[in-house]
Amino acid sequence: MEFFRAVPLVLLIIFVFGLLAVQYPEWELEAKALTALVTGLTLYNGSVLCEVFRAGVNAVPKGQREAAYAVGMRKTQVMTVVLAPQAVRFMLPAIISQCVVVLKDTSLGYIVANPELLRQAKTIATYVGSSLITYLAIAIVYIAMNSILSTLAYWLERRLSSRGRGTAKAVAAVEDVLPVG
Repeated sequence: MEFFRAVPLVLLIIFVFGLLAVQYPEWELEAKALTALVTGLTLYNGSVLCEVFRAGVNAVPKGQREAAYAVGMRKTQVMTVVLAPQAVRFMLPAIISQCVVVLKDTSLGYIVANPELLRQAKTIATYVGSSLITYLAIAIVYIAMNSILSTLAYWLERRLSSRGRGTAKAVAAVEDVLPVG
């Protein structure tokens, strides 16, 4: 998990793409590019979300876990019935913030020739005849999508923090594990 958090996402995508090119030379370029992009995004963001989940479960007061064990629950029951539902409240804003990061990181598919939004902008710019206008329109689309997700994260954080005084502190603790960017 620490390895995938430490490796830059661009390098991870390029490494997977190179590995696929060597292992599966018969695959089409687009299939290799999409597989490399999805694998890189999954490994990197999965490791970040794993830390968010760990921090969310650790944000639940220890008394909750101890009380569940005291009434005879097994470890799986404690996690699924007691800890996970409470941890979700702490984790939701951080998970949505990570969704914004994933959305922005999809543009890295440009590096391995995946036909994502940024690559399509190049085709559109050729057709329209103006790169500036096309890339400005694509930027507006990215800004709109990220603004919607950011607004949702902000609304959720406000809603969850109003339920209890400890919730805002726990949400801040979970968000501390998210990487900058």
